[in-house]
Amino acid sequence: MLLGRLALISGANRGIGLALARALAREGCHLVITARDQRALNKARHELEKLQPAKLHLHVLAQSCDVRSPDSVDYLFTLVRGLRQPLDILINNAGIAHPNLAVGELPYPTWMEVIDTNLSGLFLMTQAALAVMKRGSTIVNNLSIAAERVFPGSAAYNASKHGALGFTDTLREELRPKGIRVIALMPGATDTALWNTLWPKAPRRKMMSAETVARAVVSVLLLPENTTAEKVVVMASTGAL
Repeated sequence: MLLGRLALISGANRGIGLALARALAREGCHLVITARDQRALNKARHELEKLQPAKLHLHVLAQSCDVRSPDSVDYLFTLVRGLRQPLDILINNAGIAHPNLAVGELPYPTWMEVIDTNLSGLFLMTQAALAVMKRGSTIVNNLSIAAERVFPGSAAYNASKHGALGFTDTLREELRPKGIRVIALMPGATDTALWNTLWPKAPRRKMMSAETVARAVVSVLLLPENTTAEKVVVMASTGAL
């Protein structure tokens, strides 16, 4: 059961992050939702509070955070510690893409923004979370299938996700003796706003919904604590785009 557990989700104002927050709210989790857009987070918080089971008085903390900024992450976790409850579930979902450009055309600032968000942000959030997690907790890193595949024109995105998989695999081995599960979430093409940047004309009708990905994650989280689930790959039944 996830009832009463505390879950933190980054990038939770839309897409897969918001779908995950909705799914965990229905399971009765206390939630910390974060993204850079405070207005969107406030709207999400009001929605999530209505989804939680009645009479349980579960809490939703909506706090803006830039995962690229150590100071911003530190402030977020100051608030998390103020909840005086261990963090049971961390879902590192915040991520960005970039326009389809060959390596020779990719601006360095774009490269750095993607790497900082998708890889360095993952490190900062995880490092801060470990101080408030205990045995039986779970970390889920949303990596995408780009963590193992290469898509031409997406050098920075591919590199960030490949690096994030290496980080996730290392983290799992380090935390295994401490009883903290680490799961690599690797969804295929999912109908989210990410495609507005990556491929505006992508065939959305062939993609999975964010809710499909969220259901898969909740199913894994509901497994017994001693269950080994290192990788969750979710693909649309229509196959590759």
